[in-house]
Amino acid sequence: MELTFLGTSAGVPTKQRNVTSMILNLVGIRKSYWLLDCGEGTQHQILNSEFKIPRIDKIFITHLHGDHIFGLPGLLCSRSMSGSTDPLTLYGPKGLKQYIETALLISASYLTYPLDIVEITAGQLFDDGELIVTAYSLDHRVECYGYRIEEHPKNGMLNAIKLANDGIPRGPWMQALKAGETITLDDGRVINGADYLGDPIAGKVIAIFGDTEPTAQAVLLAKDADVMVHETTLESAFEAKANERGHSTTCQAAQLARDAGAKRFIATHISGRYSEKDIPMLLAECQAIFPATEIAVDYLTVKI
Repeated sequence: MELTFLGTSAGVPTKQRNVTSMILNLVGIRKSYWLLDCGEGTQHQILNSEFKIPRIDKIFITHLHGDHIFGLPGLLCSRSMSGSTDPLTLYGPKGLKQYIETALLISASYLTYPLDIVEITAGQLFDDGELIVTAYSLDHRVECYGYRIEEHPKNGMLNAIKLANDGIPRGPWMQALKAGETITLDDGRVINGADYLGDPIAGKVIAIFGDTEPTAQAVLLAKDADVMVHETTLESAFEAKANERGHSTTCQAAQLARDAGAKRFIATHISGRYSEKDIPMLLAECQAIFPATEIAVDYLTVKI
């Protein structure tokens, strides 16, 4: 999987940063994309990338503030105008359905594909056999969620030495054995692939936060994540101001990454008060607490 940041600014776009949106490329799993938030101008950001809007089959919205949803109606209509007939599922807080239906109705727009809008509550949203997505409630000025995306564990490696010792030859059945299936050899022996597999390989975990001040739920959302994406709207000196508005500071987000045991922290949702020359200062505040921190820029791609 690969996560690309399409927008990394908080509230309003800047000359260097668009407002919030990320795209998860499910490369290695299937040929589709998931979009996370869709601020104004998201489809323009996609046009300047390798991604194709029709291949987006799920969109996850963290909350209904404009810098996270104002790009949705245009993107949905562009997907339709491309001629796509592939279904799309949209997840987000209560009110999302009314917002989309109203925008389409008033603008006399229509879609060429089935659109399923799922208004969520906290808990597991689905398990498709490869990925599990769970929503966690956050603490913002409006109803807001974070999404934990977990890959199912993969089968361990085949034990080649044990196979050789048991006189099991190589052949077209090796793929079935790697999948843990039972096969019958030409000599009549029945072989259970699971008996020749090493320990399962843990799947990857991605924790995507919406806007939030520190909350107890955050540690559960980010626990042992391979990649944690969290806002750092303001520097540490503005902690009271950030929390009053339902946001977190650099240090608060870094402390969460440390406490949750995350492997990597990508900071985003940077206030427009900061120019690019201020970014090293914000990064230094984070890295003093959690060294494995990066600050996202638009079009940064992170391999999971």
